[in-house]
Amino acid sequence: MAARAKERNLKVFTGNAHPELAKEICRHLGVPLGAADIGRFPDGEVRVQLGENVRGADVFVIQPTCKPVNDNLMELLIMLDSLRRASAKRITAVMPYYGYARQDRKDRPRVPISAKLVADLITSAGAHRVLALDLHAGQIQGYFNIPVDHLFATPVTVNYFRRLHLKNLTVVSPDTGGVERARAFAKKLQAPLAIIDKRREDANTVEVMNVIGEVEGRICLIVDDMVDTGGTLIRGAKTLKEKGAAKVFACCVHGVFAQNALAKICDSDLEQVVTTNSIPLPPEGHACARVRVLSVAKLLAEAIGSIHEETSVSRLFI
Repeated sequence: MAARAKERNLKVFTGNAHPELAKEICRHLGVPLGAADIGRFPDGEVRVQLGENVRGADVFVIQPTCKPVNDNLMELLIMLDSLRRASAKRITAVMPYYGYARQDRKDRPRVPISAKLVADLITSAGAHRVLALDLHAGQIQGYFNIPVDHLFATPVTVNYFRRLHLKNLTVVSPDTGGVERARAFAKKLQAPLAIIDKRREDANTVEVMNVIGEVEGRICLIVDDMVDTGGTLIRGAKTLKEKGAAKVFACCVHGVFAQNALAKICDSDLEQVVTTNSIPLPPEGHACARVRVLSVAKLLAEAIGSIHEETSVSRLFI
């Protein structure tokens, strides 16, 4: 029995990207957070030293590759290498947010496929499997030659909006590419679907063209996977209000909130923007009453527990 317990040893580590989320996940799992010294050499290089034995352990490294993306990615890679060289039996990279996911294909000449490059780096560093949450593009799973468990935060966000009991609700996709996500959301809330048809002039400018679906006099909920600069949400909310929407809410999984996005949201037509703690909320986010953060720690903890016990994770897929 003791030998079996040793064989099934579960350990959880984290870098500096989001230690609060890692600690919350550990509380749900009932295990302590693994000891690791993660710092910097004088020239800025990442320095990692594990503070405990991991030989033969089933190890999970929780590290969203959010801002500062390059630093957090390097921390993840070096931690994976440290665990591999310390003889961990199995290493799972838990990535609540997958950085470099937006360049997932060659959509114009002479551009990289950065999402594939990052997948190769993670595999080469020593990961045996990956646990991801709401990848920007589903095909990123296929960039890995190791198992990928792709979770969705839909159970967390849908339950929140169910509790609000919003009447005359219409779920809105902010673009044609997000229709599948919004349709699944609408189905669970038993609400009709609308689509914003937009034209993106460049990477940071959005021009809204039209709204497909009935929104006049209705409460609209824009559903997206991430909010970066907030341009899509703000212009979308303005268009919906111009089309007669009574109120506009928004929901995303990853609240990146770059380039003064939170200040723009606070001055927009949006009633509330709901996001998750897949990445840390910027300090100014706590001062914005329109932003609500939901926790995905329990969802990730359940997935980690299922992987560790080698039971089905599919019950968590929505």
